Amino acid sequence: MIDMKRAYTEFDHYLDGFDRNNEKIRLKIIHTNEVVHCVREIAKRMNLSQEDRELAELIALLHDIGRFEQVRRYDSFEPCTMDHAHFGVELLFGTDDPWIRSFVASDQWDEIIREAIGRHSEYSVGFIEDEKTLFHAQLIRDADKLDNCRVKLVDDIKVLLGIDVWEAGAQPVTDTVFQACMDHRSVRSGDRITKMDYWLSYIAYFFDINFRETFQIIKENDFVNRIIDRIPYSNPDTREKMEQIRQMVNDYIDVRI
Repeated sequence: MIDMKRAYTEFDHYLDGFDRNNEKIRLKIIHTNEVVHCVREIAKRMNLSQEDRELAELIALLHDIGRFEQVRRYDSFEPCTMDHAHFGVELLFGTDDPWIRSFVASDQWDEIIREAIGRHSEYSVGFIEDEKTLFHAQLIRDADKLDNCRVKLVDDIKVLLGIDVWEAGAQPVTDTVFQACMDHRSVRSGDRITKMDYWLSYIAYFFDINFRETFQIIKENDFVNRIIDRIPYSNPDTREKMEQIRQMVNDYIDVRI
């Protein structure tokens, strides 16, 4: 089995190389811890084996390890500065004496860890033939999105969108982004034009959730309504569209449950 105490010790040692008082570093530490919590909760509800629980927890611990170097180099989380997921894989596996061995002694899960981390932030998980690898790639994506719900509820709107709530609610939703959501599709980054497009793209995350247990957590926490209700929509067309989205996404979640 996986020695998670060893993994946490190595991760903590890695973080010692960063300024923990830096706000972006602090947020990524919190996010990592919360994704670990989310994956534990999903795994518990699924009644996973000890091996799969530990493997899922290890992947959650390491999934954003590339983010910390991204902050150090660019002081940014923007994808245009770095593909943090692929960089994290390179950090862990990219040498003849791979760093991943400091976290887990056995190499039997390497391909699963590599694929799950490398694909966790892509538009879709893509094709993965091996069922166990696909499962863990989907699981970390679910846990990551669950914590992104928390982030969208606790972080200041000005931090999330770069403008205050009143400015955001006055902006339109573009037809391309609205239609993607109505078609039960995630929103592509390049299609986002207005700040409301960005906000709606966070709701569209729910169309990339994979497991019934995750949908149950989303419903129990009323995440859809709470996220939508954070912004006062003074733009009448935006308000109407967000109400359509609210009803449709809540119905979608009920069906998936």
